[in-house]
Amino acid sequence: MTHLKFFKHIQKTDVAIAGGKGASLGEMSNAGIPVPPGFVVLADAFDRFIEETHLKAEVEARLSEVNPEDTNSIEKASNVLRDVIHDTPMPEDLKQEIMAAFKELGAEYVAVRSSATAEDGEIASWAGELDTFLNTTEENLLEKVKECWSSLFTPRAIFYRHEKDLVDHHVSVAVVVQAMVQSEISGVAFTVHPVTEDRNQMIIEAGLGLGEAIVSGQITPDSYVVLKDDMTLFDITVGHQKKKLEMGNEKLNVWTELGEDGEKQKLTGRQIIMLAELCKHIEAHYGAPCDIEWAFADDKFYITQSRPITTLKV
Repeated sequence: MTHLKFFKHIQKTDVAIAGGKGASLGEMSNAGIPVPPGFVVLADAFDRFIEETHLKAEVEARLSEVNPEDTNSIEKASNVLRDVIHDTPMPEDLKQEIMAAFKELGAEYVAVRSSATAEDGEIASWAGELDTFLNTTEENLLEKVKECWSSLFTPRAIFYRHEKDLVDHHVSVAVVVQAMVQSEISGVAFTVHPVTEDRNQMIIEAGLGLGEAIVSGQITPDSYVVLKDDMTLFDITVGHQKKKLEMGNEKLNVWTELGEDGEKQKLTGRQIIMLAELCKHIEAHYGAPCDIEWAFADDKFYITQSRPITTLKV
């Protein structure tokens, strides 16, 4: 396959072709870490798309017109670029390649995630700037891949590009297509305490439902502190979660009210330590503190993302 690679053929050094997310998922898959299977539509697919369809000149022209202090100019450039990408057909052979890989993956639902080639690098961290789509099906997969491409030009991504002085840098975007985990519980973990920067303390946040709810800050999760030297549970704070995000009957993600279930502790002590051991293993593999996204379904933990923590002072 010319424009995509399955995780097993990707490693952490492939950021230039698979983006930060894609390279990390490939690396973890090959290290035996429980990552849901998937593939990456490589950045050169997007590059080819804008070259062949003559959109490159349009992109450069619109970005050059942006005044980062004028939100209207940012919005205008974003709307034009996202619309033109949406309206421009994808090359036929690229469509066929993506759909063939989807069939080979064999998942009914997938998560489709943008993975910028500048992501989590030394220049800047693009994590959180681009789009993710959960519970995507065969019917709308190609549309969501294009939406991930065009999310390189959301207002916040355009502003970020100016803020980090990346206007003249080549920034491309790969797209991760990954088997969807219908999380009963999900969350994030920081293998170093992000506030105190205590390297012996790991913070795990957990909430019911799909992880996008925590990542987007729409729920109050549980918070657990684990001491890494002896893997003991140091502190538990139970969050008062009022709603959860899950797949509804119409295959759309819906919010469900929780009632008393949202007041209970989300992970047991045994599960917290199991997850902490897995996160400690990931940190050891990378040799650096990590920010990890995880999901729990059918009595198993899955890792859906890991990136270096870039905010530590020491």
